[in-house]
Amino acid sequence: MFTGIVRAIGVVTAVHRNDSGGGGALVIDPGALEIAGMQVGDSLAVNGACLTVTELGAGHARFDISAETMAKCLVGEWRTGDRLNLEPSLTLQTLLGGHLVAGHIDGLGALIERRAHEDCVRMQFSAPRAIGNLIAAKGSIAVDGVSLTVNEVRDERAQTCFAVMVVPHTLASTTLGAMQPRARVHLEADPLARYVQRFMTAKCGD
Repeated sequence: MFTGIVRAIGVVTAVHRNDSGGGGALVIDPGALEIAGMQVGDSLAVNGACLTVTELGAGHARFDISAETMAKCLVGEWRTGDRLNLEPSLTLQTLLGGHLVAGHIDGLGALIERRAHEDCVRMQFSAPRAIGNLIAAKGSIAVDGVSLTVNEVRDERAQTCFAVMVVPHTLASTTLGAMQPRARVHLEADPLARYVQRFMTAKCGD
């Protein structure tokens, strides 16, 4: 589990695909992330996706990527030099500054618009309608692993649009600061919303 509070920005150094297709491997430079206490087998949220560390060293972290992760996430589109949000898994001593994030990507969205608003930036994203059912105003959502509060939600025929206000600290300490319209992102709805939807669906089916 994670909190959606990014601890460092890493940089992609390599993405490998298996010759047989499907999965592969990701190698990053973890940047300023504190890795002294990390071990092979630990989990790390990489742009919101929970990945398992398979190699670890100074300026080097490697992750084996399953075919499922490669298909459902943006790993296969990342290139050398791309910047990624990083967060180690939480402990019982971790302050829950964001919200509970599982690191399981619900789907892919895209930045539609970014606009300065007083001292913040208003960012509007699109999401598949299946995820839109889990997004609520004043609720939480993780965008590329960043915990954000939803300000507005609008359902359209083929998609759901939602807006967030991003404060200067978040812009400076995550990849959202440099993100431009049309950029694709990982989306994870509040896990509690998934359980509520499942409960309501099951009740309606009785």
